[in-house]
Amino acid sequence: MQAVSSSRVLVSDGRIVPATVAWDGASIVHVEEGAHAALDAGDMLVLPGMVDLHGDAFERQVMPRPGVAFDMDVALAETDRQLVANGITTAFHAVTFSFEPGLRGGDAVRDFMAAMSRLRGRLACDTRVHLRHEAYNIDAVDEILGWIADGAVDLLAFNDHTPPLVEKARTGKSLLRFVERTGLDPAAFAALLLSVGERAGEVEGANARLAEAARRAGLPMASHDDETPEMRAAFRELGSSICEFPKTTATAAAARACSEASVLGAPNVVRGGSQSGAIDALRAIRAGLCDVLASDYYYPALLLAPFRVAAEAGLDFARCWDLVSANPASAVGLRDRGSLAAGKRADILVVDDRDARMPRVAAVVAAGRPAMVDLSVMRSRR
Repeated sequence: MQAVSSSRVLVSDGRIVPATVAWDGASIVHVEEGAHAALDAGDMLVLPGMVDLHGDAFERQVMPRPGVAFDMDVALAETDRQLVANGITTAFHAVTFSFEPGLRGGDAVRDFMAAMSRLRGRLACDTRVHLRHEAYNIDAVDEILGWIADGAVDLLAFNDHTPPLVEKARTGKSLLRFVERTGLDPAAFAALLLSVGERAGEVEGANARLAEAARRAGLPMASHDDETPEMRAAFRELGSSICEFPKTTATAAAARACSEASVLGAPNVVRGGSQSGAIDALRAIRAGLCDVLASDYYYPALLLAPFRVAAEAGLDFARCWDLVSANPASAVGLRDRGSLAAGKRADILVVDDRDARMPRVAAVVAAGRPAMVDLSVMRSRR
């Protein structure tokens, strides 16, 4: 049996108290108030590991520059180190399967899925597949159905970024931001978009087929960038219980009114607003319209955000930490993690929060195994 003690442990009822967390194998055995263990974290915070439902920063390891790709195994192994260093012990890699070639095309996604199959047992972070189906990628539906049947997908999301791009192609507006990852020249990409746009009538049926398969498999589903309550309602009818990055407060409110998870980006909190002009995450949290934060495109933001919310919104820290631990775990049915309690998975963080604007991860235990120790931080607190 192993254990860590601190004068400040976030226990499962939301209190921060002196306690020892003991684990054996991959599970927590007990959380005992007031005791001491061989690994003494002093007065550093001991917290449940973070659960990240949507992170696509791994794409920067796969393709750090447009058109410059690296081996998928190398990219995912490096991403694993980044996740653990930032306190993320469960991560859903948000991989987009689009009709376009390049980073989000079929060859790259198949390479990703194969690498995930090879590496799952070797990664420190419990890394899972959040498959983002781009709605106009009709020809990929049968392949995705096969992955769902094989249990290779852990979260299915419905994306629909195509119509505004088709409009840009029709009107001759710049597509440079989107072209670089495809390897196509602008004219070829515009022609592809116009061709794909002609399949709009097939989107609803394709989504319905995927949703039916996901329901049969007990797979959680998310809708992405919902613009209106009506759009959320349509995905609700398909069985989607996660509203990912709602565009308006009305849409977020519609999700919460139905007890659905409303997910916003941690970078939104850290940067002080949405980079795309959508709703402000901090205001949404204050208003009870966001109950999950995700790293989105920047892993370090997930650790920083709860501390910012606690300081700037005046909310109880335990409630803020739930945004990145208990709440996302609950949203996807992972009942074995998200809090420090007997029987839960031993995902444990030791965090130095002397500077609450830039907390530092001192140590990480993932499924009972030491995954990272920053000796410089641990020694500085003794």
